[in-house]
Amino acid sequence: MSIYDYSFERLTGEEKESLSKYKNQVLLIVNTASKCGFTPQYEGLEHLYEKYKDKGFAVLGFPSDSFMKQEFDESEKIAAFCQANYGVTFPLFKKSKMKGKEMNPLFAELLEQTGEKKITWNFNKFLVDRHGHAIGYYGSRTKPEDLEEKIEELLQV
Repeated sequence: MSIYDYSFERLTGEEKESLSKYKNQVLLIVNTASKCGFTPQYEGLEHLYEKYKDKGFAVLGFPSDSFMKQEFDESEKIAAFCQANYGVTFPLFKKSKMKGKEMNPLFAELLEQTGEKKITWNFNKFLVDRHGHAIGYYGSRTKPEDLEEKIEELLQV
């Protein structure tokens, strides 16, 4: 299956959005949480999005409370928190699970593509090329800005 075969509801909407909308773009797909020690990474994610969105790049955020319940229950609270604290404008999708039988299928696909075994914590990141292939998995300690050079390389291809 391709990542473009998946559809998810946006955080602030009821309609599903197909990831085929992001074909031919470089993507940074991230599981996020509002109450985590890594939450300030929203700032770096937004910076990358703003800097490269007009060059064929997008950040896709998937809030989750799979790790110590570090996310709000209501979508409205998640959206308000991200906007008020970090000015997030990149696409955020409805909260989903990052482990177990109910794991978000996109993340299961990305794990399979990269050969990784599991999502280890909040703010794990997958860098995806313009053809929809995950070319890298990065843990929580990898800051968004650490990926800027790789993003620039992929945008030139």
